[in-house]
Amino acid sequence: MRMYAYVVCVGHDHSHAVMPSSASGRHVKRLGAAFGIGMAFMVLEFVIAALTSSLALLSDAGHMLTDVVGLAMALSAIMLAKRSGPTHTRTFGYYRAEVLAALANAILLFAVAAYVLYEAIRRIAEPPEVPGIPVLIVGGAALVANIVCFLLLRAGAQESLNVRGAYLEVLADLVGSVGVLISALITITTGWRYADMIIGVAIGLWVLPRTYTLARRSLRILFQHSPEGLDVESVALALGALPGVADVHDLHVWTLTSGMEVASAHLTMHIGARQEDVLRGAQQLLAVDYHISHATLQVEGAEAARRCGELSW
Repeated sequence: MRMYAYVVCVGHDHSHAVMPSSASGRHVKRLGAAFGIGMAFMVLEFVIAALTSSLALLSDAGHMLTDVVGLAMALSAIMLAKRSGPTHTRTFGYYRAEVLAALANAILLFAVAAYVLYEAIRRIAEPPEVPGIPVLIVGGAALVANIVCFLLLRAGAQESLNVRGAYLEVLADLVGSVGVLISALITITTGWRYADMIIGVAIGLWVLPRTYTLARRSLRILFQHSPEGLDVESVALALGALPGVADVHDLHVWTLTSGMEVASAHLTMHIGARQEDVLRGAQQLLAVDYHISHATLQVEGAEAARRCGELSW
């Protein structure tokens, strides 16, 4: 006889289908505040960049645009995940929307960096004259705004990939604001026309490695790879060492969205072992040692395990 034991959320009532809130949901107010600040300064930077022909300021405004769009996507993904809970056709709800938002943020950052490099190459032969004073004033104001947004999002970036995407964009923009100030000071003191262009390119290149990391982490989740830093082999060995467990197979561990790790596994029992004891031990091991509180465990006898071995994939 095949025996099943399903665990929805360790330590809680299993009679309902409510999913736990994601890590992003705890920081929605801070994301909203950062969005408002970013929107105001994005408009300001684009206007002054157009009036002064500053590539550094345009680069920073472009990054600010990705901040605003990225924050808007992050907020939308969180609200979608919170308001559209699990159903019979969407058993995990829309939590993956947050990961898609993070990946979209990375794509936006790549696009902005590519555009700035294109503009820099186009301007090499004849760099425009950029008035330093307006750029200096706007760059200083943008720096203050980015510092505020940086502080708002710093804590959430440690918990949520979605918030981290917005945080990295703000961090890149903060560095960009410093670059704008430097280019403005060089322009004011020396009149060197290439300063603005070089700083603009440097800002674009600086953000690329961080963008790659964000994209890679997002794709890991979307492809359902095991969580970073988790050794699945050690999980299998630990489960196999539990009293009453003869074998562990069909073990899968993946991330639904930031802060929500999920696992499933088949546990073959020794003859005479009690199903309840095996299940309880596996629950406690996953929750305490590996911080996986949402798991689906199938506790089975030897005959059922043999049938699992006959599956084609």
